[in-house]
Order: sequence, then C-alpha cells, then structure tokens
Amino acid sequence: MAKKRPAAKTAKPQIENGEIPVVGAREPCPCGSGRRYKACHGAAASHAATAHVQRPFEGLPNECDWVALRELVPAATVPLSLKGGLPEGVPSVTLVTVLPMAWPALRREDGSVLLALQNDSTTGDLARDMADTLERALATEPGNPVPGRRVPAEGPRLQDLLDTDGGFEPVVHSGFEFWIPDAETAQNASPEIAASLERANAAAIPTVKLAGVDAAYWCETPDKNHLRWVMPHPEEKLLDALARLHAAGTSSLGEGTRLVGSFRAHGLMVPVWDLPTGMTAQDVEKPAAEFAERLATALASDAPLTAEERRARGGLTNRQITLS
Repeated sequence: MAKKRPAAKTAKPQIENGEIPVVGAREPCPCGSGRRYKACHGAAASHAATAHVQRPFEGLPNECDWVALRELVPAATVPLSLKGGLPEGVPSVTLVTVLPMAWPALRREDGSVLLALQNDSTTGDLARDMADTLERALATEPGNPVPGRRVPAEGPRLQDLLDTDGGFEPVVHSGFEFWIPDAETAQNASPEIAASLERANAAAIPTVKLAGVDAAYWCETPDKNHLRWVMPHPEEKLLDALARLHAAGTSSLGEGTRLVGSFRAHGLMVPVWDLPTGMTAQDVEKPAAEFAERLATALASDAPLTAEERRARGGLTNRQITLS
C-alpha cells in the first residue's frame, strides 16, 4: 500500500484588526482553528445575517422610484440629503444606479460621494447594507472607491441617515458619463474606467421617466417598447383592480398596447405593458395619466370579483415574475 503523505502545513493567515476574512464554506477557517469555515466563524457570520427585509426602502421618500432605480433603470442619479446636513469636506452625496467595477461607493477627489444602488446585499436588508457603505464612504479619503464587505448585523439603515423629509427626484441618463467628473473626459479616465464605461454604455437600454405619473418608466428594446410602472398599492388590492380593468377591456394604454404581466420587486408590484416600437415616452404620457384615473376608480371598488374578473386575475397572477 502506498504510504500516506503527511498533511501539508500551511501558514496561519494573518488576521488584521481582529476581522476574520470570508472564504469558501468548505475551506479551512482563516482563524487557524483547523475546522472548516462553515463550522467555525462562517456559522457565526451566517447567524449574524439579518432576516430578509421585503421592503427595504419603505419609509424613504418616493419608495417606488427607489425600487425602479434598483431593478429597472440602467443609468440614473439622485442627489441625497443627510440628516443634520453634509459633513465638512463632503460637498454632495449622490445616489447612482451603478458604479464602475461594481464599486459600492466612490469618494471623489473633491470629497463628494457617489453611492451605488445596484449592489448585492450581505445582510438581507439593502437599507442596512447601503447605510454601512455610506458611512464608510463619508470617512474614506478622497479619490478612493469603497470596497464591499460583510456588513455587521447591527447598525443604522438608510432611513436613519437620510433626510426623509427631503425630495427624491431621479435624473435618468442615456449613458454612464456621470462616472466621470465634469473636469475630466472619458479619454482622460483610467483605462479600467474607460473600458467599463464603454461596456456599460453599449449595454444600456434607452429609458425615460414619465413626467405625468409617479414611478413609470418607458424603455426601448429592439423588438418593442415597454412601460414598467412601480406601484405602491398592496399586491392583492392592485391585482383585483387590474383584473377589473382587464376584464372590462380598459387595461391597455391605447391601440397596439397590452398589459402583459408584472414584476414583484422589494415588496411592490410593477405592472408591465408592451408598446409598439414607434410609441415614444411622450406618446405614452397621456394614456398613462388616463389609466391612472381608471385604476384609482377600480382600487376604490370593494365589490366581489365577477367570474370573468377572477379569470383575468388568474391570468395576471400567472404572468408575475419575482425580481427580489
């Protein structure tokens, strides 16, 4: 029989600041205990994660737009106000949909902060993850990105840091040039940033926020256009109302349009309409406003659904996709 080889000895990882690095579940724990990570500090990290928060943006102004920017809009920015005002040396804090290299945040040379929305959650509560990132960004030396990390289970949420009495007005962009400071150009950016900018711009779907109704976003795709509308109403009530309109033949936004289903995202429903290729965002403004009036009437009804309305509701329910 072949002799067993002695187990190779590996150097004990260096633990900095008392923090245990995150490794694969089956890898040896970096603390040097000899146990697998999942049976050692990985177990504690898993238990420390908070329960999933279904509506992480509840309580923030324009919750529906937060959801839209998180899930539907490629490129957008929103100026944010902090409770107690901005710290010294921080001229502005801006929410952005995404940053190059998937940075959670960036502290620019001038001290301003860009906070990215479309990043993964480690705690199950996006509001807590982003609050942790924001606090670290405010303390980061200018000119540096803020790296991701496993967020502590206890800590503030965005609702604790942001001025919830302030406005929330997204500005939708056709590309990601907002990554580059006004004093620079894409040609002067680092090769990594320039390449990331080029890739992001090539993949961005043209998107426009409607002006006449809240949290409705028109987008253009090669085959057809769409309207995706984040709504604040309770799901069961909204499904009933949409079913009433669908059964009555009044759920469309005009000729050639069709309510095709909905997304679920962060505790809210997002009805989706197919639109003809030639129908622009401006074209859909008036039909959307008229639909909002019909929907308000349907939401106010508490009459039992008819058999036809129940069938319509079943069809809408079957065409739901959960994003988060």
